[in-house]
Amino acid sequence: MTRIDFHSNVPDKLGYVCRLVRKAYGAGQKVVVHGQPPQLAELDARLWTFSPLDFLPHCGVDSPNAAVTPIVLAARLDDLPHHQLLINLDAQAPAQFASFERLIEVVGAGAEDREAGRERYRFYRERGYPLTHHDLSQPKGDSA
Repeated sequence: MTRIDFHSNVPDKLGYVCRLVRKAYGAGQKVVVHGQPPQLAELDARLWTFSPLDFLPHCGVDSPNAAVTPIVLAARLDDLPHHQLLINLDAQAPAQFASFERLIEVVGAGAEDREAGRERYRFYRERGYPLTHHDLSQPKGDSA
């Protein structure tokens, strides 16, 4: 069963996704980022420039290199080369999410994004998926 994590109240969704992708890639995971084409185009540019010390090999799902590229950006989830980690930026639950080992839902801090995130949370919960929630607006505990 797909493991689903919600990361909510994210102030800069694309910057946050860049960090998630860097962490997953560093751990040897293959990643698909799902979203709308304009959002993916902006993410593409940010992945090349957000960290001068990290190379994050990525391409679009339609690229001839998609099968050998560990990070794939996809507006549609047909014919994907790998199904390890899916990061969703779209307002809707991806139809093919259950074919992935893990799904991370990234929910922004705006009211519209939060409401869409709540709808997706209910959708997964009603289908019996185990859900984990990480609220970025909550301060992390001090370990003094």
